[in-house]
Amino acid sequence: MQIIERLSDIEKPFKNAVITIGNFDGVHIGHQALFHEVIARADALGGTALAMTFEPHPLRVLQNNGLPPLITLYEQKTELIAKSGMDILICLPFDRQLAQITAEEFLKAILVQTIGMKAIVVGKDYTFGQGRAGDLAMLQKHAPDLGYEVIVTGWKQPPGDPEGRISSTRVRDLVTTGEMNAARKMLGRHYQIRGTVAQGRNRGGRLLGFPTANINLSDELCPKAGVYAVTVELGGQRLFGVANIGYSPTFDDHQFTVEVHILDFEGDIYGYPIRVNFIHRLRDEIKFNDLDALSLQIKNDIKKARELFQG
Repeated sequence: MQIIERLSDIEKPFKNAVITIGNFDGVHIGHQALFHEVIARADALGGTALAMTFEPHPLRVLQNNGLPPLITLYEQKTELIAKSGMDILICLPFDRQLAQITAEEFLKAILVQTIGMKAIVVGKDYTFGQGRAGDLAMLQKHAPDLGYEVIVTGWKQPPGDPEGRISSTRVRDLVTTGEMNAARKMLGRHYQIRGTVAQGRNRGGRLLGFPTANINLSDELCPKAGVYAVTVELGGQRLFGVANIGYSPTFDDHQFTVEVHILDFEGDIYGYPIRVNFIHRLRDEIKFNDLDALSLQIKNDIKKARELFQG
C-alpha cells in the first residue's frame, strides 16, 4: 500500500478512484467493511482503492486537544489499513487551514479534480468540510454533474446486539471497562498497546521475583486498571505474559504504571519496542498486607494465564 501525506505529491488523478474517508480510529470491523466495499467497487471498475484519513485527529485541532485517547496510533492504523488490501492511503495533515475548506471545495477540488474520484463509500451519517456542512444529501446532489457514484453502507452490528452498532466510541468504552473479549469481537483482533520498554522502579524482580517490562503510554487508550493475560510481540517473537495496569496499591506510591511480566523469558530489553495484546482480564488491582501475599497472588495470576494460553 502506498502512503501519501501531501496532496501536492499526487501528480495526476488516480485511475477510476474509489475512496472512503474517515478517522478510522481502531480500524474496527465496521471500518474494515468500508474498505472491503471500496476494494470490491474498485475491482469492478478496474480502478484504485483509496482511503483518506487525517493526522492529527481533527478533534485535537478543533477542540484544543479535546481528544479522547486513541485506540490506534498512526503507525498501527496504517498497518491495519494496509492489511485490508487498500491500494492507497492518503493521510492529510489536519490543521486550521484544512478545517476551513468548504464542503463544496473539498468535493470538487480535492476529491474529484485531484484524486479523480469515481465512487465514494460512506456510512449513513458521514459529514465533511467546514462545519461538517457536507453530508450524504450533498454528495448525492452533485454526483450526476461531477461524474461519481455514492455507495452507502449500513451499520455493522455487534455480535448478539441487533439494535446496536460498532463504533470507535463503543470500542473505547469496552476497553476502559476491561471488557476485552467484547472489544476483540468489534475490533476483529485483540486490543493492543505499543511502546518502548522503559526503566521502571526495579522492584518486580528484585523484591517479588517477577521482573517486568515497563511501558510508557502517550496518546493511546489504556485498559481499565487490573491484571491481564497478554501476549507480547518482541523482536519477531510472540511470547506470553501477565500485565498489571494501575497504581500498585501494595507499594502505596501512587504512580501509574503499565508493567508486563513475560513468561519464561530472560534478557535486558530496555529501549526495545514492544507490543502487548490484551487477551483476558484476570482481576482488579488489590492492596495486599505484605510482599509475600502479593508474590503469592502473582504466582496464581501466572497460573491462570498459563491455563488460558494452553486452553
